[in-house]
Amino acid sequence: MYYKFHGFTQRLLGAAAADAYSPQGLKPIVSTESPALTTSKLASDIPATDSFLGKNKVPDLQKLFQKPDGLPVHLKRGVPDRLLYRTTMALTIGGTIYCLVALYMASQPRTQ
Repeated sequence: MYYKFHGFTQRLLGAAAADAYSPQGLKPIVSTESPALTTSKLASDIPATDSFLGKNKVPDLQKLFQKPDGLPVHLKRGVPDRLLYRTTMALTIGGTIYCLVALYMASQPRTQ
């Protein structure tokens, strides 16, 4: 027997094999009509978008990050990465120490 999830009752219900393999009733629609012809714009009609997009930096960054220099990925970009890493580590260690001190203070009985 096949089952499918019923969206309204949030339970599994018995179903036919075709329904079980098409979840929530989504089935591909096969069009019998031929697609309508549309007019396309020429490349000269489309406004230039390169002015606000800038240069594609992905190939340069791929070369930088894939260079086998022994550095971990989170430190490959130099000084800014080291600064962010050390700041994050300092805040993490400081927060841990603060939590331990607060836990110690909370565990001590109050004197009156």
